[in-house]
Amino acid sequence: MSSVNPCGSEGAGVERKPGPHGQDHWPASYPECGSNAQSPINIQTDSVTFDPELPALQPHGYDEPGTEPLDMHNNGHTVQLSLPPALYLEGLPQKYVAAQLHLHWGQKGAPGGSEHQINSKATAAELHIVHYDSDSYDSLSEAAQRPQGLAVLGILIEAGETKNPAYEHILGHLHEIRHKDEKTSVPPFNVGELLPPQLGQFFRYNGSLTTPPCYQSVLWTVFNQRAQISMEQLEKLQETLFSTEGEPPELLVQNYRAPQPLNQRTVFASFIQAGFLYTTGEMLSLGVGIMVGCLCLLLAVYFIARKIRKKRMGSRKSVVFTSARATEA
Repeated sequence: MSSVNPCGSEGAGVERKPGPHGQDHWPASYPECGSNAQSPINIQTDSVTFDPELPALQPHGYDEPGTEPLDMHNNGHTVQLSLPPALYLEGLPQKYVAAQLHLHWGQKGAPGGSEHQINSKATAAELHIVHYDSDSYDSLSEAAQRPQGLAVLGILIEAGETKNPAYEHILGHLHEIRHKDEKTSVPPFNVGELLPPQLGQFFRYNGSLTTPPCYQSVLWTVFNQRAQISMEQLEKLQETLFSTEGEPPELLVQNYRAPQPLNQRTVFASFIQAGFLYTTGEMLSLGVGIMVGCLCLLLAVYFIARKIRKKRMGSRKSVVFTSARATEA
């Protein structure tokens, strides 16, 4: 098998835009792209399943990735940063060691950019940190073809006013790899600071690579909390890189796949959110039930109060009648 760089750079000719080579046509050349457990997905929070036994995710080595420079590459589809195996995850079925991270984004002036959506809403960009099951497999390429051979962290990114220093370790070097196949070296930095502050709230599901060959081998963890970068940083991501080598250069933008059908898969959540455990129909039924219950309670109070009032009135009449007889005597 040829080298596979999951979720970002699996081969030449991979296009995400409309056209004869666009993502709608991927299944013709890569059949697994048309299978029933594809990624990304739109996460509907009213349809997820709360799992209180989902263990907390524990990144190790993220704060100290070593002393060697990290290789950064414009592969024509994204910007990719190689990571040393000293970074690994616990809290998953196996030990998963890090291999690389990369970004997905949109286009300046257009909404969206992330691959995953929550309640049909995309964010400006998304970071993927790719790991493979090192307990079972010797390499990323081998693991990429096996069920749950890969574990990918998905971090949704929003744009705001404040510059994010952690992301500048990547974005500040984009000008060095403007064209396809250009590479540079980045000094090691605290990769953990790319993650959102709260790691305890996440969604978990089985999915796939988001580019061909679309192997359905990914255990996805998508964090509920977002990371934030500045608008200036986002524009740097949207305007710096080119997807071609020659002239005229073609801007590298909109490198995200559209959400895929969930089919029969279950999306698990590590946390409870208001309105989170019920479908719309269940919420409606619950609301009607509460209204009926309140009405019944009001009626019960009304009849009890009426009964007490009648009893008091009867007592008063009895006292008046007794007093009248005593006066006559």
